[in-house]
Amino acid sequence: MKLKKQVTVCGGAIFCVAVFSLYLMLDRVQREPGRRQGVSFPRSQISVLQNRIEQLEQLLEENHQIISHIKDSVLELTENADGLPGLLAYQTNGSWVLPTDNHPTFLSVSPQDCQFALGSKGQKTDLQMLDVYSLLKFDNLDGGAWKQGFEITYDEHEWDKEPLQVYVVPHSHNDPGWIKTFDKYYQDQTQHILNNMVLKLQEDARRRFIWAEISFFSKWWDNIDTQKRAAVRRLAANGQLEFVTGGWVMTDEANSHYFAMIDQLIEGHQWLEKNIGVIPKSGWAIDPFGHSSTMSYLLKRSNLTNMLIQRVHYSIKKHFAATKSLEFMWRQTWDSSLSSLRANLLLDQYRKKSKLYRSKVVLIPLGDDFRYDKALEWDQQFQNYERLFNYMNSHPELHVQVQFGTLSEYFDAVYKKNDVSPGSKPPSYPVLSGDFFTYADREDHYWSGYFTSRPFYKNLDRVLESHLRAAEILYSLALSHARRCGADSEYPVSDYSSLTEARRNIGLFQHHDAITGTSKEVVVVDYGIRLFHSLMNLKRVIINAAHFLILQDKKNYRYDQSSLFLQMDDRRQNHDTLPEKVVIKMESLPRYVVVFNPIEQERLCVISVLATSPRVRVTLADGSNLPMQISTVWKSPTDMVADKYQISFVARLPALGLSVFQLSESFNYRAPVKSNVAIYLRNRDVTVSKKEPFSVKILESSTDDFFIENQHMQVWFNGVTGLMENVKRKDGQLEQKVRAEFVWYGTRSIKDKSGAYLFLPDGEAKPYVSNQAAITRITEGPLFSEVISFYQHFQQIVRLYNLPGVEGLSLDVSIIVDIHDQVNKELAMRLSTDIESGDTFFTDLNGFQIQPRKYFQKLPLQASFYPMPAMAYIQDNRSRLTLHTAQSLGVSSLHSGQLEVILDRRLMQDDNRGLGQGLKDNKVTCNRFRILLERRATSNKVQESRPVSFPSLLSHITSMHVNHAVLAMPITPQPHNIPPIRSWRPLSTPIPCDFHILNMRTLQSEMVSAPGLETALILHRKGFDCGLEAKNVGFNCTTTQGKLSLRGLFHGLDVRSVQPMSLSLLYPTEPFNSSLVSLRPMEISTFRIRLV
Repeated sequence: MKLKKQVTVCGGAIFCVAVFSLYLMLDRVQREPGRRQGVSFPRSQISVLQNRIEQLEQLLEENHQIISHIKDSVLELTENADGLPGLLAYQTNGSWVLPTDNHPTFLSVSPQDCQFALGSKGQKTDLQMLDVYSLLKFDNLDGGAWKQGFEITYDEHEWDKEPLQVYVVPHSHNDPGWIKTFDKYYQDQTQHILNNMVLKLQEDARRRFIWAEISFFSKWWDNIDTQKRAAVRRLAANGQLEFVTGGWVMTDEANSHYFAMIDQLIEGHQWLEKNIGVIPKSGWAIDPFGHSSTMSYLLKRSNLTNMLIQRVHYSIKKHFAATKSLEFMWRQTWDSSLSSLRANLLLDQYRKKSKLYRSKVVLIPLGDDFRYDKALEWDQQFQNYERLFNYMNSHPELHVQVQFGTLSEYFDAVYKKNDVSPGSKPPSYPVLSGDFFTYADREDHYWSGYFTSRPFYKNLDRVLESHLRAAEILYSLALSHARRCGADSEYPVSDYSSLTEARRNIGLFQHHDAITGTSKEVVVVDYGIRLFHSLMNLKRVIINAAHFLILQDKKNYRYDQSSLFLQMDDRRQNHDTLPEKVVIKMESLPRYVVVFNPIEQERLCVISVLATSPRVRVTLADGSNLPMQISTVWKSPTDMVADKYQISFVARLPALGLSVFQLSESFNYRAPVKSNVAIYLRNRDVTVSKKEPFSVKILESSTDDFFIENQHMQVWFNGVTGLMENVKRKDGQLEQKVRAEFVWYGTRSIKDKSGAYLFLPDGEAKPYVSNQAAITRITEGPLFSEVISFYQHFQQIVRLYNLPGVEGLSLDVSIIVDIHDQVNKELAMRLSTDIESGDTFFTDLNGFQIQPRKYFQKLPLQASFYPMPAMAYIQDNRSRLTLHTAQSLGVSSLHSGQLEVILDRRLMQDDNRGLGQGLKDNKVTCNRFRILLERRATSNKVQESRPVSFPSLLSHITSMHVNHAVLAMPITPQPHNIPPIRSWRPLSTPIPCDFHILNMRTLQSEMVSAPGLETALILHRKGFDCGLEAKNVGFNCTTTQGKLSLRGLFHGLDVRSVQPMSLSLLYPTEPFNSSLVSLRPMEISTFRIRLV
């Protein structure tokens, strides 16, 4: 009773503070100049006043929601203050009731933090890509000599007063894997290119060369002597050799996640700084198949001021050429400041080319894939061009100045010609926002196939990225704690070399012929083995760090490479198989499981492990029992596995923390709740095996619709197909149609066909028709219910968690696909709803930002597919449906209310883009999604005309859950008693829930592959839409207007120094004498910190 009073008083106090804050806000608004009684408003201020009134209404609505959540939390805690953990009640209406964990939660969003999405109408730009698409006819008229362009004429006297400047830029584009593997390319070609470069550039100081791929350069560097290294440093210092972009690879910009894009950029930049002492100034992206505005933002944050891009839709390139818009300032759609990056869209020719640009400075690239691998080619190219240059430069009447140059020399000349400082906007240059997808190089040949090609490895890449981030954070914290307590001599600091190797293998896979799925089969295997090898090593790094951190007495730490203290609960046999769960063998002694939560927020979730007994109870360190559900394990749709059981339990995991759970076999303990199983056979002649202690209800011929439910929703399924039909919310809202169906795309029968790059369908999709009825297995229990429908080429698994907060507010969907027996087919999942989305839908760019899309009738079907690295959504004035994904795939909305995602592609032929193979090496692939249905608050209406949109906070956190699964690690059975262990919480204060710790990366010391004393802390503050109905996310979610104090943030560690840096750590920013960092919405910032 005393606890109830304390909770009520505390909740009431919070309620009063919220009301008082609202009062102060209203008072402040009323006291603004021009709002006092009796003052007449000039007409020019009427619209401003109306906007402010609308903002005030928004603030009132948001505060009302905050207060409602506080009241709900207080009432919930008061009613359940005496609840007993571990006991489950079953209600007669069919829903399970979970006990409270006595943990009050609330959602408290600062009203000021909502203003960003409301006010992000985007700074006015001259070129908005959606508007450009609406304007163009895409008629592909024959342009004559420039087939995709138009005839260009000029007056010979145009340059009489201002000579034309031409910079010829020699380069060699080296793909780190495509037709050959990375190592084979290096052995056959790249090493010879670089060896010749050192010799030939030294022969004439006027010669220039640019290089982009640091993965190749570092391999070559490790194999050359000190004399060559010194020569390279001299060539770089005197400007003959320029490193452009400086990433580990020239990254793909469609499928890559921004975590990996940043990581490979840091790896390349750090290598350049430590080994050659140079800092890249300009970006060079001549081969990615389309371009994302995320890349321009990352380069800008890394302090690069210019970039050059090439692969843009031929109609866009023609339009930009005609309007002299090939040079532009590229601004983010959500950025209201003037910060933007100067971009140049590459074309060819000299004088004619200059007619298409605003300045009389022209860049001419001189090179191609793997050029200059022979000394003769260097001599021929440089000597012949030098003769031409000498002739043209010696004839003043030609009014031209031609020379070899680097990329930055070209950009510097442009700035000088326009009389502006480097990085500034020349007065006449247009400002552009948007991206350059989907790319087409001719006719209706759209490169939208590679958004999905080889989805197995797209998924493996994301699994590895999540493991790398987890390993980086745990390693950094464990090493800091080891140093603090003097145990660093015992800690395996050699794990740092495993981190370095994993960074580089992930970086290598971001190459625009790797994650895209557009390499030869033998090259794909090479990438897969590298990813698999690094995944195994990262698991070891995580295990070693977790082992150290959970020990109560660090003196008990002993690292034994042959016998690890922990093991992961999943295991892969090789690089092209799905993971399998490890079975925990129950014996007389208890078993322990350590669970890591890799996200920076508390997490209420269901954890599932496999054990050899169904008579298991799960307890915390204090002996309290946790709610559980026991489910059977199946080896086929109808066959149970003997002596193997799924143990599921509910736990609240601390942010970035390690939790210890005890599993005990007990014959006296009241049996945990077993799940109920029903199987729809639909007249299939199959036998269902049953094993104790589970019962199975067999429905031989029933085709009745059925549902699963939790406290938030009821999800209905079609009794004939076993696929989802609609979702009925339990808050009084009418049911929402959400119908899942599967369809096939074929390819054309004549001319060009679909391949690894291109998607060239033979018309609209055709329904998937199975030769026999699907078997559907339904599992219901207190913690989760799931529906699995088994078809010949896929299994769809829909799971609904019965939990409050994030886990229970969305549907967990997994689709296991196997189309290895198909010929020229592509399998897609289509979600059809009654959302009135019209021709507008939204996809993310690199998991970083949202890009509005439109379906254009004037474009072919394949032009309307876009990359979906993290999410896509449709919406109207009432609701939004978001499809979250754990792997990048191609997505579209071909009709109002629909989302369609391509799951896998099997194509028998090349599409004539150089690969020389089809896609015939399909693997059994598991595509993972979350479907989130949100209701829009009544005071918020969608503004479709705005070129910017944001997910909700709930959507952001859901995406984190999808992409960063918890890691369960059973403790290896020990010959002796295990030393005392305990759960570990790294954070002493919560992180604002719009902040994301993108990485905590231990920086390299002066020694090679050894950890230094400093850590790179990379933070991202997310922009979010407050207009969707706020939900209690299951933890204390607060925002702080972008403020985060690093002092005292980590338990047991002090932040000794904080230095803001450029994104890739090459430039320190302004001096910083505080531990309070401040980020603007959407900003990514890097800090060099030292933990002691």
